[in-house]
Amino acid sequence: MYDILVVGGGPAGMTAALYGLRNGKSVLVIEKTGFGGQITHSPRVENYPGTLSVSGNELADAMLDQILAQGAEIEIETVTGVQQTEDGFVVSTEEGGAYEARTVILATGVKHRMLGLPGETELVGEGVSFCAVCDGDFYKGKTVCVAGGGNSALQEAILLAEKCREVIVLQDLPHYTGEARLQETLFARPNVRGLTDIRIRSLMTADGVLRGVEVENRSTGAVQEIACDGLFVAIGLIPENGPFAELAALNDYGYFDSDERCRTQTPGVYVAGDCRAKEIRQLTTAAADGAAAALAACRYLNER
Repeated sequence: MYDILVVGGGPAGMTAALYGLRNGKSVLVIEKTGFGGQITHSPRVENYPGTLSVSGNELADAMLDQILAQGAEIEIETVTGVQQTEDGFVVSTEEGGAYEARTVILATGVKHRMLGLPGETELVGEGVSFCAVCDGDFYKGKTVCVAGGGNSALQEAILLAEKCREVIVLQDLPHYTGEARLQETLFARPNVRGLTDIRIRSLMTADGVLRGVEVENRSTGAVQEIACDGLFVAIGLIPENGPFAELAALNDYGYFDSDERCRTQTPGVYVAGDCRAKEIRQLTTAAADGAAAALAACRYLNER
C-alpha cells in the first residue's frame, strides 16, 4: 500500500509527488498518456521562475526525472475510479490494475476544447495555441486569430492585442457572449477587429506551420481566407472529473469544488491543478496546488 497515490502526471501531479517523497512518503503516480500534461504543447516556456527558456517537453522530462530520482513509482494506465476502503483507497484502472493507497491526490487536469478540424492536433505548438499568457510573446508584431467569443476568448484577445500587430476575433455566433465591459475594452483597440457568425472551415499550412484559416459566413455562405501567424483557440475547457464525483464534489462546470487548501469532503482525498475550481490556470498555480495537496496529505498521514 502506497502512502500517496497521485492520479495525473502533469505539473500539479509531479509537484505533489515531489513534496510527498521529500516528506518520506511512498508515492505512485498514474498517468494515462504522457507526463507533463498541457505544458508539453508549449514549444517554449518563458514564464516559469528561475527558467529563462525551456520547451514544455524538456520541462516535463526534467520534472519526471526529478521525482524518479526521489523514488517515485509510475504507471501508464487510465484511472477509472477510486473506491474507499477501511484502510484507505483502491484506485482502479481501465487496464485492470488495482492499487491501494492511504491517500489519493486527484490531479486529473483538463482538456482544451478543440475545433475538430483536420490537422489541428498536429499544429499545436506550430501555430495553434490555447494560452496568450504562455505563448503570446512568440507572436509579437504578428497577426493572430482568436477562435471564440466568450469571456475567456475576449481576455485572451486583450492580452494578445498588447503584443500583436493585428488580432482578429472569430465568433461562430451572431454576437459575442462575453461581458460588455470586455468587449468595449477589446474593440476600442485599433489593432483588433471582429468577425461574427463565422465558422472556421479549415487550417491553411505551409511546411507544417499554420499560415492562415479558411472561414465561412454562416448566414451568407461566403468563404474567405484570412492570413495569420497564429490561432488561439478559446472555446472552453473540459474537466474529466466525473468518475470521482462521489469522493470530491464538483461545481456546475464539472471542476472539483475545493479551495486553496485542496481538500475534499472525503478525508484523505485531495485535488490539485487545472481540474480544481480556480480563477487562474497556469504552470505556477498548478505547481502550487501540487505542493499544497501533498503537504495536506502528509499532515493527514502523520496524524493517523
